Amino acid sequence: MYIVSSILLAFFLTPVVIKLARKYGLVTDAGSKKHPAHTHQGILPRGGGLPIFLAILVPMLFFVTNKIITYVLIGGGIAVIVGLIDDKYDLSPYLRFGTNILAATVAVLGGIGIPFITNPFDTLFRLDQFKVSFTLFGSGFELLWLADLAAILWIVWCMNMVNWSKGVDGQLPGYVTITAFFLGLLSLRFSRHDISKEVVTLMCFVTAGAFLGFLPWNYYPQKILPGYAAGSLAGYLLGILSILSWGKLGTMLLLLALPLTDALVVITRRIAQKKSPFRGDRQHFHHTLLNMGWSRRRIAVFYWLVSLIVGSLTLFMNSQEKMYAFILLVVVLSGIVVWSYNFVKNGH
Repeated sequence: MYIVSSILLAFFLTPVVIKLARKYGLVTDAGSKKHPAHTHQGILPRGGGLPIFLAILVPMLFFVTNKIITYVLIGGGIAVIVGLIDDKYDLSPYLRFGTNILAATVAVLGGIGIPFITNPFDTLFRLDQFKVSFTLFGSGFELLWLADLAAILWIVWCMNMVNWSKGVDGQLPGYVTITAFFLGLLSLRFSRHDISKEVVTLMCFVTAGAFLGFLPWNYYPQKILPGYAAGSLAGYLLGILSILSWGKLGTMLLLLALPLTDALVVITRRIAQKKSPFRGDRQHFHHTLLNMGWSRRRIAVFYWLVSLIVGSLTLFMNSQEKMYAFILLVVVLSGIVVWSYNFVKNGH
């Protein structure tokens, strides 16, 4: 019921947002507003993050009352509001990055944290042992500064990494749906003392449903762009869900290995070229595939298939196997991404 409600809400709210976006000028005109990362033609409405967020917000508020979820939704609301403003006015990437940190910090204030990290040999490195205790207005507080900082950095990284991989029709909502679905399956195996596994699983599936309901409107030929709001919200939620799913950071790394590898290669290339890593360009993997003659449908399906295959494998892997698989996958994908970029650059 919860998943169906999120799918239907996103599907039926999106055409309403399309009309509102056109009315209030949340559009991108490829003919007049040049942006190196854009691949679409003509005038398209933006603001895809709004129906997706509402499709998640309504079921979660209606069925769940939990401090962590409340703070997560507030942080998500910040990400969406900033994204909608950016869809209208094209904010500075540095300002957007600052608001990413703000949204992640709100989630951490609600209780999100990374208490420990495991290595391939199942040895725990506890982050929650680094504490700072203080008194404010007569009340005692305890700050798990390293666990909280790790969570903020992880969430912000996911927000930017995922947001960069939304360049072609249907690309983003497809692989986000698959990733959230597998996180939901894996969360069924674990529980936390401060939030039940049923709530985490519900939020994973509601997130998957919201992006799935948006997909028909964004699939080729897309009727609406995801916009910065949808991209940052997707990364924000996936980063948080991977933490709440009892520290499934290794699983997330595997599921998003392709966007992650693309992000690492692009950042390295920009820094090597003495460019800001925050400035958009046409050096992402989906741009390269377009230049090689791939269709938009083919690129989107390729991203979906990678996430689907890797997600299926994670169901049968332990932590050590996931880490080795991640290293191997990143090496292989890095080689493919670099080779394809040089192939196009050299005029083949």
